Amino acid sequence: MLKALFLILIFPGFLFLFIFGLWAEYFDRKVYARMQNRVGPPWFQPLADMIKLLAKENLIPEEANELFFRWAPVVALTSVVTSFMYIPLWGTKALYSFNGDLVVVLYLLTLPTIAFFIGGWYSTSLFARIGSVRMISQLFAYEVPLLMAFLSPAIIANTWSISGISSFYKGHPLYILINLIALFVAMVAVQGKLEKAPFDIPEAETEIVAGGFTEYSGRLYAILRLTIDMELIVVASLIAAIFLPFGLGYGKIIGFALYLIKVISLVFIFALARTVLARLRLDQMIAFCWQYLVPLALIQVLINIMVMGLLK
Repeated sequence: MLKALFLILIFPGFLFLFIFGLWAEYFDRKVYARMQNRVGPPWFQPLADMIKLLAKENLIPEEANELFFRWAPVVALTSVVTSFMYIPLWGTKALYSFNGDLVVVLYLLTLPTIAFFIGGWYSTSLFARIGSVRMISQLFAYEVPLLMAFLSPAIIANTWSISGISSFYKGHPLYILINLIALFVAMVAVQGKLEKAPFDIPEAETEIVAGGFTEYSGRLYAILRLTIDMELIVVASLIAAIFLPFGLGYGKIIGFALYLIKVISLVFIFALARTVLARLRLDQMIAFCWQYLVPLALIQVLINIMVMGLLK
């Protein structure tokens, strides 16, 4: 019982995800700043922001639906933390694993966007509602290619378990090359899920302040910020486990070091993308996803089905 609580709450559970998420925010902001020839924040800035927000009072708009407004951030955070439990980090076995956990994780990672939409919509603010509509519209654009990209490697591995997929490709490393199209699609679609440039349309601070989060403050806004930071680590860990299963099963120290390198490298790529790319309009983003990402993901599915047939 005590061991299970330690694994869930401390390491590799909530506390580890909390610390790594805040550090990833610092790293992302620092890289973004340096590429713009700015100094960027000090290493403790995300933690200082979090402490400051937690100390502030929650202000709820008079016309907002208090139930949805308060609980939407909590649901989003819980979904992200839960999904992390099913992703293998330094080994081929996640903290909790079962056949079909890939589908569950993808479902759990969809809930934060829906929760953000609900929280923004029921805050009744004009800016928040515009941002919320953009969130849910963007969800319908990137979600299909993202699901297809993550599910494609499972076809060859013949399992819907993330641990099973990691174990299969660890034993057959050359098969990883078959999924390069899916890796590209996943990397691009994840930018939309994380709402980073060029897909930072729902926030667009120069247009609609903070989008769906406009009316949030204090502890509730701290939870939203923390959810976004943790989601960055979770999706990077998921990509690393499925598409880059190098170093799994070689001991905890080596495996964990390689895990950190892979996740940090992915965060760096995300920061690089949002530095060099300009924000798209919502219609451009939707058209790009359906005209390019979906066909690429479909091609990857067909390739994997043919490979699976040849392996039989």
